[in-house]
Amino acid sequence: MLNVQSFSKAYKGHVAVQGLTCQVNAGEVLALAGPNGAGKTTTMRCIAGIIPPSEGRLMVGGFDVVEQPVEAKRLLAYVPDDPRLFDALTVDEHLEFTASAYRVADWKARAQALMERFELVDHRRKVALELSRGMRQKVAICCAYLHEPSLVMLDEPLTGLDPRGIRTMKDTIAERARAGAAVIVSSHLLQLVEGLCTKLLILHQGRLVFVGDFAEARRKFAVEGSADASLEEVFFRATEEAAAPPSAPPTVSPLAPQKQNGAV
Repeated sequence: MLNVQSFSKAYKGHVAVQGLTCQVNAGEVLALAGPNGAGKTTTMRCIAGIIPPSEGRLMVGGFDVVEQPVEAKRLLAYVPDDPRLFDALTVDEHLEFTASAYRVADWKARAQALMERFELVDHRRKVALELSRGMRQKVAICCAYLHEPSLVMLDEPLTGLDPRGIRTMKDTIAERARAGAAVIVSSHLLQLVEGLCTKLLILHQGRLVFVGDFAEARRKFAVEGSADASLEEVFFRATEEAAAPPSAPPTVSPLAPQKQNGAV
């Protein structure tokens, strides 16, 4: 569903992401992990078509995000870490606007079901300025799900949600994957997404450190003898290794005696 080929993004000489290649298939839930500034949000914004890549190709459902933006964007949904809603629109109006933009038929029943799921029915006539941080997050998620995208990208989707909201969010992510969507979840709350994601991608300073399933990640980065290491432990080990300076080759002092023919 998503094919990223040699993707790079630079801002005024600063390389945010360099040479990233990966793919996410239908039904997979990818955990996108990395320290602050690793390039996670930049990657998702480029895939969503918000900013252009500097190099490489980004394909969604076989459509090039740059060359076929409308076709690609019809298939995806992106919820940023701090969703910007329209201040003067109500919850209902946000869903109506989204349905119009994506030409969703019979959207009212679907919107009603989403609002019930995310406990927004009692707030449907409130404008965005009247909503809490968690409620705004829920509205953005409902709008993202409304057209049933084939690729869902969620940047810190659990931020601001209460415990019930977190459970609902996790349940709906799993449901979207079972329905055949590819899902990308970027979150620093690794312990909350560990049981949800089927695949892991780690970025460090814009470079790919690892991509693969969790069993492979544990084999590669877990402490010896810890086959059941947590995602958090794997993450710290992987990023610490990536940050470590390369070991220098051994040097020999020009004043040191040299061995010749087995003798010093």
